[in-house]
Amino acid sequence: MRLISLLSSGIDSPVATYLLSKKAEEIIFIHADGRPFSDEKEYNNFISISKHLKKQINCNVKIFVVNHGSALYKYRQSGIKRFTCVFCKRMLLRYAKKFADKENAKAIIMGDSLGQVASQTLQNMKVIDQVIDIPVLRPLIGLDKEDIIRIAKNIGTYDLSILPSLDCTAVPKKPATKSKLEDVLFEEAKIDVDRIAKQAVYEAELISL
Repeated sequence: MRLISLLSSGIDSPVATYLLSKKAEEIIFIHADGRPFSDEKEYNNFISISKHLKKQINCNVKIFVVNHGSALYKYRQSGIKRFTCVFCKRMLLRYAKKFADKENAKAIIMGDSLGQVASQTLQNMKVIDQVIDIPVLRPLIGLDKEDIIRIAKNIGTYDLSILPSLDCTAVPKKPATKSKLEDVLFEEAKIDVDRIAKQAVYEAELISL
C-alpha cells in the first residue's frame, strides 16, 4: 500500500509517519514549505528528520517539497484571519490528494492529536476533511503530548524536531476552534484555491537524500 505523509519538522507528524510505515510499501513525504512565514532552519530541520526517518522505516520513501507560503500569503490578503489554520490544513490536504492521484496512493497520514491545537478540534477536523474524498489516517488522535514525545524519543526524531526554527507567523492571535464549513468556503472563494494547489504540486521539488 502506498501512503502520502504530510510531514512537518514538528514532533507529531514524524511519529505518525513512523507508526504507519509498518503498513506501507511506500510512503511519499510531502512537506509544505511555509516561507516567508517560516524560515530556512525549519526547512533544514525537515530535511534532517526525513533523512533519519528514511533510515528508521522499512518501506520505500519519496520526498517532495511544496511551496505553501504563496497560498498562505494570498489567503491572508483577503480571508478572515481566524480561519487561517483551517485554510492551511485544507490546502495541505489538497496538495496531498493531488499527489495521491499521481502516485496511486490510498490514504493520507497526518499527525493530529485531538484538541492539541486550534486546527485539531473535532469540529475543525471535520471541516478540514471535507476538502478531499480519500481517507485521512491520524494514528496519534487519542494520544497525549507526553505519549507522542516518548515515541519520538524512542525513534530518534525528538531532538531533531525541537531544533530552533521560526514558529509559523501566519498563525492568528485568536484562531477559530469551531469553524463552519460554509464560512470557510466563503473565504476560500475569494482566491482560486484549486489553481494554487495545482501550481504548487506542479512546481513541487523532488528531494533526493
